[in-house]
Amino acid sequence: MTIDPVDFASLLCSRLCHDLLSPIGALNNGLELLADETDPAMRERCMELLAESARTSAAKLKFFRLAFGAAGGFGEMVDTREAQQAIEGLFGETKRLTVNWMVDEQFLPKTAIKVLLNLAMIAGDALVRGGTLDIGGEANDGAIEIVLKAEGPRITLDDELRATLVNGAAGETVTARAAAAFLVHEMVAGADGKVLVSAPGENVLLFGAAMRAR
Repeated sequence: MTIDPVDFASLLCSRLCHDLLSPIGALNNGLELLADETDPAMRERCMELLAESARTSAAKLKFFRLAFGAAGGFGEMVDTREAQQAIEGLFGETKRLTVNWMVDEQFLPKTAIKVLLNLAMIAGDALVRGGTLDIGGEANDGAIEIVLKAEGPRITLDDELRATLVNGAAGETVTARAAAAFLVHEMVAGADGKVLVSAPGENVLLFGAAMRAR
């Protein structure tokens, strides 16, 4: 299925706005409370909440810049430490996920970085009660392999995301919820590769992507 570029850009923007609404809304609410609050202890608590919301917003924006955007300021190869920091920033404030970074390559192509980031976001969202996210990747003989292992007490990956990751749109309309999954599929397919998702198992879910380095 071919999706109009403008329509797909709208889907990605919808996903971004959905994820930013909560921390930015909290900033707005905190400022309103601060304007009316006179108790010093409460004002201090408001300032703490404002700082937390600001950090969360900044972390999400950094992640989305690399995962969805043109990643201006980077060349065709991206330092994997940038991806690691973006993922840790995205999940760091929630304290519900432990991220184990096992990517030895210092640099990976921009496309591979975007695939890794979007898979990490999808895998993290699937860990609805928290858990551990192991992220690995390597480049060998002109090919790149990315593997993620999500492990936790409850894992939920709905059929739409699974089907979109593996098969793309497959004739169906892509929703904003599945925009990241569709982006992963299209980038990997464009690099002569494929995406694999393990069958539902007890407390463990595996994601893999193999693609040509470019």
